[in-house]
Amino acid sequence: MALGFIKKIFTFGKDEPATAAVEALPDASEEAVNLESVAEEAEAASAPETAVEDVPAPLEEEPPEEVIEAGIRAEAQDDIAEILEASADEEKPEVQPQLPKGFALEDMEEKPVEPEASLPKLSWFQRLREGLSRTSQQLTGQIAALFTKRKLDEDTLEELEELLIQSDLGVETAMRITGALSSERYGKDVTGEDVTRIMAAEIGKVLAPVAKPLKLDLSHKPHVILVVGVNGTGKTTTIGKLAAKLSGAGLKVTLAAGDTFRAAAIEQLKIWAERTGSDFIGTKLGADAAGLAFDAFQQAKAKKSDVLIIDTAGRLQNKTELMAELEKIVRVLGKLDPDAPHTVLQTLDATTGQNAMNQVEIFRNVAGVSGLIMTKLDGTARGGILVSIAAKHKLPVYFIGVGEGIDDLEPFEADDFARAIAGIAQS
Repeated sequence: MALGFIKKIFTFGKDEPATAAVEALPDASEEAVNLESVAEEAEAASAPETAVEDVPAPLEEEPPEEVIEAGIRAEAQDDIAEILEASADEEKPEVQPQLPKGFALEDMEEKPVEPEASLPKLSWFQRLREGLSRTSQQLTGQIAALFTKRKLDEDTLEELEELLIQSDLGVETAMRITGALSSERYGKDVTGEDVTRIMAAEIGKVLAPVAKPLKLDLSHKPHVILVVGVNGTGKTTTIGKLAAKLSGAGLKVTLAAGDTFRAAAIEQLKIWAERTGSDFIGTKLGADAAGLAFDAFQQAKAKKSDVLIIDTAGRLQNKTELMAELEKIVRVLGKLDPDAPHTVLQTLDATTGQNAMNQVEIFRNVAGVSGLIMTKLDGTARGGILVSIAAKHKLPVYFIGVGEGIDDLEPFEADDFARAIAGIAQS
């Protein structure tokens, strides 16, 4: 009874005087209750020590937390439903994958790619020109010396042609340049500037047909890129740079360490996978490379990777064994997907000059090379070999490298390369 009475006191509203609670005390004859016992019971019930006249009006009891959360979720779902309903009738534009510069989607209209804000095209041209400075300085220096105060005649044309061939530009390109120069300036005074201007124009014409983006057929998942080339041409580093570009564009990439004969190549590719957020597939040293390619394809397909890039060995000292191994890898991939490998990239080291030409012939016959990447143009005076290779093999040149930095691998631009090799500023 006493505890019930205390509860009654504390449930009075604000507008009721405290004296009313006192008057409501039951008669002593009915039940002996004094104020001290009431206070003790109130304290035992953890009631605040507040005078009767200071008792505040009770707050309304809040609903449990789970009820509140359910209400919030319900409101959010209602909001989402309204947004979806409002936009249901709106025409939604078709979203296409945004590939990085230098790549394109197979069988789709190519859209021009704006230069990245962080790497303006002019900046790349400056680096390209600097990288090819040894080539251009040697070439233009010899041309200037040849045409100092001389008229263009058969003797000077012959000397120029020989000079261009020795600069690794190739016979076909050398004849194009001398032919164009002869038709424009024969019998007239010629300066070194005249020759380099015509040379740049003719080199640009040779290179224009091979300057193409690397097309990815994403209807095949994964799109398999097999990378071939001799050791030392920068295969593994190039793979890492390509992975950085593709993963940076939001594509899911898998890297496979198919060079099972070099522990350093396996470890290096694993590091690149970690840096670029790509999946990595490797095996033990000396394992069967074709078996690794098989496992890599299966795993990349299971993980729904967009692109699978496979590294390979490049031991020309064991040419027969190497070629047999490459043929086996291609056969195994073809059994998993009749169109695989969808792209076969060959890396070339510009410093090797005419050896690079021979390497293209070897790998093209065995692995069916579909495009080239030229590296180390910054460390050679023989950059003209790319022009010679383009003229003879007419294979697409997708990318060129002028350094070890991740931004030093860029899509190949024919006019930029032609101007840089001729030592002409960008127009």
